[in-house]
Amino acid sequence: MLSSLTTHWPLFVIRGVFAIVFGVLTLVWPGATLVMLILAYGVYAGVDGVLSLATAVRGGAPTSRWWLAIVGFLGIGASAMTFVWPSLTATVLLSFIGIWAIATGVVEMVGAIQLRKEIVHEWVLIASGLFSVLFGIIALRRPSAGALALLVVIGVYAIVHGGILVSFALRLRYWRGVEVPPARPLEVPGYR
Repeated sequence: MLSSLTTHWPLFVIRGVFAIVFGVLTLVWPGATLVMLILAYGVYAGVDGVLSLATAVRGGAPTSRWWLAIVGFLGIGASAMTFVWPSLTATVLLSFIGIWAIATGVVEMVGAIQLRKEIVHEWVLIASGLFSVLFGIIALRRPSAGALALLVVIGVYAIVHGGILVSFALRLRYWRGVEVPPARPLEVPGYR
């Protein structure tokens, strides 16, 4: 699985950069209408979903990339729902974003746990998943505050999540050329 992920590390960079851009735009344009926020979220979730699916399809063994496919389908589904019903209220939108963040975060953490035998710093992907789950919980606990009132939280979440994805992608790029030596038996000096 690691070799397939390292081959396609640029897709993680694109996902991360897109999340950062979404977060910055959310913070820079706080006076944007709710419809613009909904559409921006729909585009973000859709691009993230397509890139996750592309990574899953181009990867190695099907059993080791299921989690990327699930993240991809969740993102595409969230995007489709957003464009089908753009007149969602702020409460419904924030609840939907919270559920999407929790589901995506859990799946990312499970995927990272599966990767722990192949990489050494899987905590980066676990941190990304954990951050998504925490954001989702915050969004679900305060849906009455409305999406516009939580623009700062949404923007910061997207920027931090994107930064973690870019960091993970750069680690994948580094691991791309690293060969793992075969395990050697323990040698004790003076003992045969």
